[in-house]
Amino acid sequence: MNGVPAPDRYVPDHYWEDRARRFAAQGSGLAAVCSYGMPEFYNRMIHWSQYLALRPWLDIEPGTRVLDVGCGVGRWSSLLAQRGGVVTGMDLSPTMIAEAQRRAEVKGVASRCRFLVQDLAQLDAGEAFDLIVGVTVLQHILDPKALRSAVQRMADHLAPGGRMVLLEAAPATIAEHCDTTVFRARQRHVYLDLFKQTGFELRAISGVDPAPFKTWLLPHLRGLPRALGMSALAGVTLLSTPIDVLFGRFAVQRSWHAVFVLQRTGDDHAA
Repeated sequence: MNGVPAPDRYVPDHYWEDRARRFAAQGSGLAAVCSYGMPEFYNRMIHWSQYLALRPWLDIEPGTRVLDVGCGVGRWSSLLAQRGGVVTGMDLSPTMIAEAQRRAEVKGVASRCRFLVQDLAQLDAGEAFDLIVGVTVLQHILDPKALRSAVQRMADHLAPGGRMVLLEAAPATIAEHCDTTVFRARQRHVYLDLFKQTGFELRAISGVDPAPFKTWLLPHLRGLPRALGMSALAGVTLLSTPIDVLFGRFAVQRSWHAVFVLQRTGDDHAA
């Protein structure tokens, strides 16, 4: 399978629910939350790169109140609950939420998790959080008003002294050749401007995946015969992984994704 084609018309709740029903319960569920319908080896590489980029910010104290927005199958929710967090995961898809709950039960952390079906642009979790985590969520909110509302709702849920950590496709230069009907690779300055407008200060930024081979290949992948496409995908994965693992966090300007670490403006108490 050379991925799953993006729909002609993007209706977010329908799209994510369909995606969850197809892939959320399969294996690790990564095809539902990383690259839609792509092979397991490719999505595992994506997950590992994300983990390495996020790892410095996931070392939390027991009892930390965590909000995992767009939690999908709960991969970060369960991890943070295992580390002692009291975690709320939210997602647009009921099937994603059901799978996140099931996986939390399997891992023995369901008592430290609750899961909500909500739209991030209208988020109302009923409490404030010490840490808000979002991984590749904003890049799928295409409407500018909804995007701004989503960031504002997260700001409104961040406790004094809290921190927000977001990982998004945010290249330093224009990359419209990879946009689809469900995804926007917004230039980094767009997010930085939005964060400032909604009352955030950038405290740190790091890279994720500076190797360029995936972005060269992916726009052409579906036009290739399946065998050739999978061979090419395996090749770029093999080439990309050591570069991303070794240099991902540090090669910020060359990275396709970025990790933004944010605090509310004037809040100097978070670590």
